[in-house]
Amino acid sequence: MEKARQESLRKAYGETLVELGRENKDIVVLEADLGKSTMSALFKEKFPERYFEMGIAEQNMASVSAGLALAGKIPFYSTFAVFASGRAYDQIRCSIAIPKANVKICGSSCGLSDFGDGKTHQSVEDANIVRAIPNMTVLNPCDAGETKKMVRAMALYRGPVYIRINRNDLPVYTAEDEKFEIGKIYPVLDSGAGQAEVCIFATGVMVSKSVEAAEVLKKSGIGVQVLNVSTLKPLLKKEILKYAGGKRVIVTAEEAVKTGGLGNTIAAILAEETALPGEIPASFVQIAIEDTFGASAHGYEELLEEYGLNTNSICNAVKKALR
Repeated sequence: MEKARQESLRKAYGETLVELGRENKDIVVLEADLGKSTMSALFKEKFPERYFEMGIAEQNMASVSAGLALAGKIPFYSTFAVFASGRAYDQIRCSIAIPKANVKICGSSCGLSDFGDGKTHQSVEDANIVRAIPNMTVLNPCDAGETKKMVRAMALYRGPVYIRINRNDLPVYTAEDEKFEIGKIYPVLDSGAGQAEVCIFATGVMVSKSVEAAEVLKKSGIGVQVLNVSTLKPLLKKEILKYAGGKRVIVTAEEAVKTGGLGNTIAAILAEETALPGEIPASFVQIAIEDTFGASAHGYEELLEEYGLNTNSICNAVKKALR
């Protein structure tokens, strides 16, 4: 596979909001004093009358968004993922999720991607928290192209949706003409030419790391199928089993703590199928952050290496599982 170009997911988010704003006058945007970072400020430039700066008051922003939804608007509100999921949890649960309010939440600078600000600003648990809330849909794009499609899908979807946006530019692997559907898992690469003995269910930045690992493993004669799990909830059983059957090793790769994450959920789905011969792999491996918070660093790649979320970590885990 040729080296993929890199693009900003944050910019894709802001630009798509502008496009939606032109198409639908009911689209409104709220921000918690981080518009230049989340890129929602692009919407403010075009539609200042539909842009609400709420200040550093995420709880209030969530409640106001719920009110706007009740009035027939389609509110998108943005802040750092750690604040979106943690600081406004009660408002999300009571004012948005319970009544199924048509609110769209952007958790920006997710995972370890805000490498310079340390553990207080890094969200290693945001998706896990929001996934646990009934009625919530949770999305995690792997690149800028998928981000654009997701934001459009969010606007059309009736009900609350949470999207994680990485702070850094990431390689683009999704095809421009490929339609995005909530709940669908997308194959990105099959280095085994249809005979891969390993499959990696990856999400977010870990899609690109898994592709890199698959290309390295191919040189050792190991075929790997990389799957982009861009919908973290609903995580459909039929989609998991479609790709898991017959594999010797299944790997899950996520930029989040293990507890309550993608790996735990897929493991539970597979465990329910133990009565079906051939459906369960010989080995199951989780690539995720252990029970710890993030840390400050000089760069994003430095943190991914420290927490075992890089190409080498995936390669070593696959080889160990096959042995």
